[in-house]
Amino acid sequence: MTTSTQQLPRVAYFCMEFGLDNSFASYSGGLGILAGDHLKAAHDAKVPLVGIGIRWKQGYHDQALDEEGRPYDCYRARTYPFLIDTGITVTVPIRKASVVCKVWKVDCFGNVPLYLLDTDVPENGNRWITGQLYGWFGEERVAQELVLGVGGIKLLKALGFEPDVYHFNEGHAALAGLELIRQEMEKGRSFHDAWRATREKIVFTTHTPVPAGNETHPHELLAYMGGQLGLSVEQMHEIGGTPFNMTIAGLRLCRGANAVAQLHGETAREMWAGVDNRPEIVAITNGVHNPTWQAPEIVEALPRPERVWDAHQALKRRTIDLIAERSGVRFDTDTLLIGFSRRAATYKRSDLIFADESVIGPLLRDRKVQIVFSGKAHPLDEGGKAIIHSLTKMMKRYPESVVFLVNYDMEIGANLTRGCDIWLNNPRRPMEACGTSGMKAAMNGVLNLSILDGWWPEACKHGVNGWQISDESVLASTEEQDKRDAASLYKILVESVIPTYYGDKAAWQRMMVNSIESTQELFSADRMIREYYERLYTRG
Repeated sequence: MTTSTQQLPRVAYFCMEFGLDNSFASYSGGLGILAGDHLKAAHDAKVPLVGIGIRWKQGYHDQALDEEGRPYDCYRARTYPFLIDTGITVTVPIRKASVVCKVWKVDCFGNVPLYLLDTDVPENGNRWITGQLYGWFGEERVAQELVLGVGGIKLLKALGFEPDVYHFNEGHAALAGLELIRQEMEKGRSFHDAWRATREKIVFTTHTPVPAGNETHPHELLAYMGGQLGLSVEQMHEIGGTPFNMTIAGLRLCRGANAVAQLHGETAREMWAGVDNRPEIVAITNGVHNPTWQAPEIVEALPRPERVWDAHQALKRRTIDLIAERSGVRFDTDTLLIGFSRRAATYKRSDLIFADESVIGPLLRDRKVQIVFSGKAHPLDEGGKAIIHSLTKMMKRYPESVVFLVNYDMEIGANLTRGCDIWLNNPRRPMEACGTSGMKAAMNGVLNLSILDGWWPEACKHGVNGWQISDESVLASTEEQDKRDAASLYKILVESVIPTYYGDKAAWQRMMVNSIESTQELFSADRMIREYYERLYTRG
């Protein structure tokens, strides 16, 4: 840090989900893992930051496969003995009722304090507001965002923690900004003066470039639920438009905003160019928490290529054991292992490698490659579930060479990003905001084979520390883009990846070392937290 810890601004970091540990089902995927790594990096750096979130009774969801390989969703109540009862409760007005929120604390995973709001208490008629992360529909979502936003502001006051900065990680926390405006207006300020005063305290991170991922609510619903917080429809429209867009509101409520990779910065500035009264969107590339995701064996083995290879092979054997335990299929340690593990969404194109079975089929049958997939689809995402079904059908066609690991979690993610040989990522550029799983793989010597999207354009040295698929151009037709990217993927796999893996082990090992050395600091959460303090949290 450029200034002493005592002089650093105090930050309250709001997020709907936090991925801190596999034993704590409080995340759905990349956003939550990023938030968890943010809290861990803040702890390591000894900075004055706390997390504000929700204690989810059933977490996100478990996902299983039926006899035809189609995913279905399961929910179960969870208990966590490590939660600390703070003795604090706050109330949030929802549907004209005072909803009581109990406050729990989590600080046992190497993180700064994380405070979680919980409506599952006897005083509430509806104890299930904080039941499921991203579950149900509009009314419940607004209720959850009122708990996070309004409840989070009240909880900070109850703690005696006075933030210099409120960091809203994604639009879910935007109602916290409205609560701050309401409090300023109670002091006698006009709406616009209250808004200006509030904006000086808020920074905002936007993530998804996918329009459907930027949540909107009708003004009528917000009025019914209590989400207008005393503001008029005209004032709400001025902040978030009509319908009320949580991302637009986040941008207009903040003094500083950021995207999560350099390319994403360009995409976000173009995407939100029509939003007036917002700050410039800067780019602060995500990072991952090295102690959580980088295997100690890899760190100890650097910088000698042969030692890195030996450490990798030991990690690969562990990963193969996990795959066998979870699927019943045992892969071969000496066969090229490709990993693809992330949320099942259509733009991520999990099944692109199967676009031309005449190319990939012989490689699978001859055991030149073996592929492990994992990922969850959102419960309401039928397109994502269809992709998972397509992967399970390929698993049945190539039972010795293709595996889909169901119910993706942090344990699977950690094992695959340490134990695969290749990390495959092929979203439709520029739809990937960042994609931190590739960072984890890279700093473990797992070579990225990736579209130039998200973080990879910043790191890729083609043929030196990994490979790029296609180029930086975006075609007008998604069908043509898919066809071009699949052809490029096959060409690099057949002409570069496979010959190097089987024919030039020394070159492969050098690439592994290059991958680790080029990413382990530049794409660390330690670098990320420093950059947030220098560029967003600290004024001038």
